[in-house]
Order: sequence, then structure tokens, then C-alpha cells
Amino acid sequence: MKKNFIAGLLAALFVSSASAFEPFVIKDIRIDGIQRTEAGTVFSYLPIKVGDTMTDEKAAQAIKALFATGFFKDVRVEIEGDVVVVAIEERPAIAQIDFVGLKEFDKDQMTKGLAEAGFGVSRSFDRSMLERAEQELKRQYLTRGKYAVSITTTVTPLERNRVAINFNIDEGDAAKIRQINIVGAQAFSEKELLSLFQLRTPNWISWYTKNDQYSKQKLSADLESLRSYYLDRGYLEFNIESTQVSISADKKDIYITISVSEGERYIVSSVKLAGDLILPEDELRKSMQVKPGDIFSRERLNESTKAISDKLSARGYAFANVNAAPEVSKERRQVAFTVYVDPGKRTYVRRINVTGNTKTRDEVIRQEMRQMEGAWYDDERVKRSRERVDKTDYFSEVNIETPPVPGTTDQVDVNVNVAEKSTGSVSVGAGFSQSEGVILSGSVAQSNIFGSGRYVSLQLGTGKINRAIGLSYTNPYFTVDGVSQGFDVYHRKSNPTSLDYAYKTESTGGGIRFGIPIAEKQSISFGAAFDFTKVEIDREDSDTPVQYIRFSDKFCSSKNACGNVSVPLTAGWASDTKDSVLNPTRGALQKAIFEISPAGDLKYYKMSYQHQRYFPITRDMTLMLNGEVGYAKGLGGQEVPFFKNYFAGGPGSVRGFETSSLGPYEIKSGDVVHLGGTRRFIFNAELSVPVPGFGKDKSVRFGPFFDAGQVYADSESSVYDAGPVRMSAGLAATWVSPFGPLKFSLAQPLNKQENDKLERFQFQMGTTF
Repeated sequence: MKKNFIAGLLAALFVSSASAFEPFVIKDIRIDGIQRTEAGTVFSYLPIKVGDTMTDEKAAQAIKALFATGFFKDVRVEIEGDVVVVAIEERPAIAQIDFVGLKEFDKDQMTKGLAEAGFGVSRSFDRSMLERAEQELKRQYLTRGKYAVSITTTVTPLERNRVAINFNIDEGDAAKIRQINIVGAQAFSEKELLSLFQLRTPNWISWYTKNDQYSKQKLSADLESLRSYYLDRGYLEFNIESTQVSISADKKDIYITISVSEGERYIVSSVKLAGDLILPEDELRKSMQVKPGDIFSRERLNESTKAISDKLSARGYAFANVNAAPEVSKERRQVAFTVYVDPGKRTYVRRINVTGNTKTRDEVIRQEMRQMEGAWYDDERVKRSRERVDKTDYFSEVNIETPPVPGTTDQVDVNVNVAEKSTGSVSVGAGFSQSEGVILSGSVAQSNIFGSGRYVSLQLGTGKINRAIGLSYTNPYFTVDGVSQGFDVYHRKSNPTSLDYAYKTESTGGGIRFGIPIAEKQSISFGAAFDFTKVEIDREDSDTPVQYIRFSDKFCSSKNACGNVSVPLTAGWASDTKDSVLNPTRGALQKAIFEISPAGDLKYYKMSYQHQRYFPITRDMTLMLNGEVGYAKGLGGQEVPFFKNYFAGGPGSVRGFETSSLGPYEIKSGDVVHLGGTRRFIFNAELSVPVPGFGKDKSVRFGPFFDAGQVYADSESSVYDAGPVRMSAGLAATWVSPFGPLKFSLAQPLNKQENDKLERFQFQMGTTF
């Protein structure tokens, strides 16, 4: 029997015509040496089959094809008569991968990452793949600034041709940025320029921000910030000559040197408009923020061209091109701009497509759209539509795309893609306080019940002092044009006698309300309610305030208890032009509410107005102002019911004073009893700036504040001493956490009076102002 051997990949690639066997017809093919691999798998990769003519070239192709699979350590082709024998030696399989010393990363995530790169359990072991796995591990550590990382790999053979891989990792310490130098900067101080950077040298907050760890991506962003800073201040020829990043010999310290060329500062000499000006030139010039004589600013120039583009978009020209061409005069240090306007064709919206809403009905999303089908395309309306859909808070993501309609040049589709999120909540709580004892509370709420966009909630609370149960329902689109409708029913009990308040109340009531949009960001509301409140006052107790006794004399029987009916009617107006819900930097919020109870036992009216305004001082600094006034008065000679009074003090009004501790009061048995009043005044001013070390992260901010406010009683109640307007100042910090906005304040009262109750550190959740 003639037997020839062709062994090894090199032999297979260089088989010559002087082969040791002549071509023959293959009668059979046999696979030898397989342990884990199925014979069918080997046959599927072989380029030969029974009946083919075996040649030197086909033998080389067979060896090359099997080596290429990566499954085999050695491949040989042997000839036994008319039978081809493929002898293989399988690579060992990876049985397990272990990490020793892994702290910076999660083990499961690291294992998953290596598997995605082709190195994982049950895969064939390959030395070259192992080296790539080591390099990938090192690369991951380099992204965390750990340049001193050392990785030692141990390969342990196991039974059944398997191996165990162990990565022994010495992570070392993260390299810190010890110095950042900017060479060539003369117009601005190095400190001013470095304040623009995310990368920083170590400071007290570096453990959280990690900004003292070098990142190529962060450095690129910082260089762009530096470039923009110069270009926005007239340095048209500014250039970054070089950037050098070096590391110390012990790989613990990083030094960054940036060399810049500032060039000269340029003045804008003229601005011209050219092209197809379909709008009046005077109207377009109103959008230009760059004027002759101004210092050149790339930011203002870009904002100008965008503003013109937005004007054209609002009239249906979705694909308008607006570009500014500069003409530079180096001798005069001046630059002239010609703004070319090409509106293109007027574009219409063919169809609005909604996807991703597995629970929420299409109509709930469509009713928030301000861009209509068949209408001109308006980029501002598309943005507003996205904001309104996102503001429903039914979705974790809202994305809108406007692709052109294939085969047309004047139509687009508006594709709205959303990702549903859980809109229901169930909460159960238990607590204990000295005043209320054991407190149990719970609520069930669904803000998008059955995907209809309607809100339903049930609240329950128990305690020694306050107990309540309530049901609320709101339909934001009671009518197709956006009129909302809702109702509330409740039953509440209050027994603050343990707090030296000599009265008890029990209220049952309900009401209906409507909201009517009168503009994109304005609405009015109306409501009517019925309330039955049972009041029990101990008139014989010497500690009972005079105000309570007067109420009891007028409305209650000798048994010290009375049931009073009121029919409050409400009307309100609201305007919200803030640019953000959580972190506003400009705009205003205004609310005006009028409540009157003209019928029933208790007759009164209340009026309140609130005005918040936000002023951007710099790009990162915002001044926030808030003012509130309230006034209440009885009707038909009555006093305002004492449980309808205004209160002040604490978070949301005058920080540094205990909640509801300002205004008229009486002293009973040495204790101060706060009664509230019928007139309320609040003023707040606060400066919001980023926390040093947090870079451009807007979720954490702080700043100084000043508060002032007071509550007063009617003139006939002057027996109660409210005192002067209380004022405080301090420092506040806001964190937009995953649980909602959290606000902390440390305040110092500026004009504390004798019986004031102070609370210098205070906490508030659910609001940022």
C-alpha cells in the first residue's frame, strides 16, 4: 500500500509538482484524532469529497481550510490507497477563566467582554487570542488611568484536552494628572483657560468626578472648548500647535502640555445677506447677532445662521442652507461676512408614524404633537412636539426623526419612536414619631391607566394626629382640543391636641376641576367643590387660642362641636416658559389662583399669585427670583376659618425658620402656638452655579440665597403679634438624583425675634426652587 504524508501548513502551501503521489479518484475520506469536534464539522470545512480527483493542490487546500478554522493545532493529510486520511490534533478548549486581583471592574462584565472579543469558555484555546485578551484587559485599565497595571497569565492543562486560564492582575494605583500647562497663552490667564477643562489636577471631589484621571476623549473635548473660547472672543486665527502627554517613570503622574498660537483679535467690518431671500431682508437681519464693529464670535455667528434657518424652517423650508463666508483682512485685523441663503423647496409633512408604544395608545402621543400631517414642516413645532410627549412622563426615551419621503424632494415623514416605562407606583411606609406615634401610609397611583393617558391615584395615611384617605382622577384630554377634567374625593381627620392645639377637625368632601389651554404655554383652570368640616374646640381649656374661641362662639354649639359646610369655587391661570423642568436657566413661571366660598356656613375668599423668573448670568450661572403674595378675607362679616390660614417658614418660603413657624401667635402655658394669618408675603433670591470639581455636570449645583417673608393677620386680629418681615441668608445645594430633585440648605436668620423657632439645616424633596 502506497502511503504518503503531507504534514504542516508550510508544506501544504509549498507543495510542488514533484509530489510523492499521483492524482487519483477519492473512494473514501477518514478523520482521525477528533475528540470534541464532530466529524460532520470537519467534513463541512473540507474542500474535497468522495468522487473528487485528489491532487497536491487539493491536499494543500484541505490543510489550509482546516487550519483557518482555528480549531486545530496540527493537521496532516495521509494517503492510503484510494482513501484520504485527515489526521488532526485539536486545540485544547477553554474550561474556565478566573481573575485574581480584579477590583476596578465587575468580573461578569469583564468575562462577557472577553467572550465578545472571541476569548471565552468553551472556545478553542489559541496563544494569539490569549495575547489579544491580555491587551484588551490592559486597554480597559488604561481607560481608567491605571497605567501601572500588570497582568500575569497562567495556563493550566486539564483532563480531556482542556485548559484553565488564570489572569493574575496587579491593578496598581490610578495615574493622576499632576500638571496641565498651556504654553503661548497671553490674552487670558492660564487659570481662566484651565477652568474650561473637564480634566483637572486632584482636588477634594476628585474621588467622585474622576476628572484627575487622563482620558483621550476628555482631552479632545477640552481642546475643543479651548478653541471655542478663543474663537468666541475674536481670535479668528487661533490654533493648537501641539499637545504632549507624558507619564512619570513610576507611571503614577501624568503631565499635559498644550502649545497654542493665539493670533490677532479680529473685528467684524460688515455683514451682508445674499442668495434667495424669500423673506424680507430686514426680518432676516433681526436674527443676526453679529453686527459691524463687534468683536468676532463664532458662537454668535453660528447662532445667527441657525436663527435664519429656523425662520425659514417655520415657513416650511426644512432643508434650507445658510452659510457664512468670511473675507479676512489681516492688515486691518478685520473680517467681513457674506451670509448666503438657499431656502430650497418648501417641504410638507406626509405622515406622522408612531412606534415603540406597546401599551400607550397612539392617540395619547398624537394629541401632544404640534406638527400636523399635511402642513408645512416646522422644526420648532417638531421640537415642541418632542418636548410635550416627553413631558407626559410616560416614556423613558422619546426620539423624533424626519426622513425625506423616497422619490420626492418636498416631503418628509415624522417618525416618533418611544420607549415605554413603568407609570404605576405602589408605596407603603411605616414610621414613628413622638407626636404621632406609629404612622402607616400607602398609595397606589397610575399616571397612564390602560394606556389612555389618564391619571388615577388612591392615598391612605394613618397617624395619631393626621389620618386621610383620598381618590384623584385626571383626564388631560377630556376634549380633543386639550381641555382637562378631573375630580377629587377625600376624608381627613386631624387631632393636634397632643401638640397643644386645642381643636380637632374632620373633613369630608370632593370636587371637580377643568383646565383649558389658552396658548401653547398658558392655561386657565376652574373648579367647584363641596366640603363638610366638623370642628371640635375645647372652649373651657385656658390654653385654647382666642381665635379658636371666636370661631367656636360663632359656629359651634355649647357642646364645643359643629359641622360647617363650604362650597369653594376656584379659578386659576398659569404660564410656564421655563426652558427646563429640572434645571431651568431662563424663562418664567407664573400662577394666579382665586378661591371663593360664597355659600354654606363658611364664607370667605383667598387670592394668591406666584412669579418665578430665571436669568442666565453666564453660561454656567443662573439667578433665580421668586415672589409670592396671598390674601384671604371672610365674606358677610365672617372671619376666615382658622384652618384656612396662610403659614410661612421652612423650605419653600423662609429657610432657617421652622416650618409654618412665622406669623401671628399666642403663648399658652409657656408654649408658642402659631396661628397663621390672612396675608402672606414671600421673596427668594438664589444664585445657582456648578459645584467646583464637577465640571459641566448640571445635576449637582449650589449657591448663596436670600429669603424674606412673613404672614400677617387682619387688623381686627392685631392682638396677635407677627413682628417684622423675617429674613435669612445661607447656602443651598441641589442634586437631581435618580429619586427626584433633592435640595439642602444651611441658613442663618438675619433678624431673629424672641419667640422664633429656628432650624438652620433643612431638607426638601421634589423641587429645585
